[in-house]
Amino acid sequence: MFSMTRAAMAAAFRPAFAGADLREVYLDLPGHGDTPANCPATSQAVLDTVCAWIDHHLDTPVLLAGGSYGAYLAAGIARQRPDLVRGLLLVCPGVTIARHSRNLPDEPPLEAPTGWLDAAPAALHAHLDAALGHRTPAVVATVLAALNSGGPGDPTFQQELQNGPGYALPDENAEVVYDGPVSVISGRQDRIVGYADQFRAMRRYPRGTYTVIDAAGHYLPYEQPALLRSLTQDWLRRTHSNSPD
Repeated sequence: MFSMTRAAMAAAFRPAFAGADLREVYLDLPGHGDTPANCPATSQAVLDTVCAWIDHHLDTPVLLAGGSYGAYLAAGIARQRPDLVRGLLLVCPGVTIARHSRNLPDEPPLEAPTGWLDAAPAALHAHLDAALGHRTPAVVATVLAALNSGGPGDPTFQQELQNGPGYALPDENAEVVYDGPVSVISGRQDRIVGYADQFRAMRRYPRGTYTVIDAAGHYLPYEQPALLRSLTQDWLRRTHSNSPD
């Protein structure tokens, strides 16, 4: 997820993969966590850096999982380097990078107890109000712990990446089909990337399963960990069988 670290992603995904007997590898993207900003501030350069790391360090193809911006990149890797990817797990994936072009829910947010955001810094209140569907102090505490975990990152690089002309992948809108096992999991109350664009993108995944979860937003792994685990286990079963049955 953009600006987050491998420690945060391990906290999000490790419980979902428990018992799967996999070698799990979590990466800090360039300019994130402990990885220096060692490439140009474009999403294509970040994607190429991840692909180069996979080529050098892992036996391919791999099972590739990501959340939000990481899922946006993972889908891009499947388009550009399908030889690297045995299956895709996309959680609250970005589909279109430009905020004005995203189809977001227009229903009011779910009710929340009074003071549910009190533990969060004031600067994060608007973001968490838009991002969270499961709106409780316990969820806020879990998300804050994730946001504060791992290395410091490079905020200047992240800002340049997010605000620059290269934030969108050049093939973002390409209708390239990836025919491996895919699971797309979205939050019904995700007002950061929504859930409708993700459903429309399923035409690119003939072996894809799409799920939208109520009482979940953009931080779905921390909001609904039990459901994420169940859906991840189903995806793993399909990747192992490598058949539609």
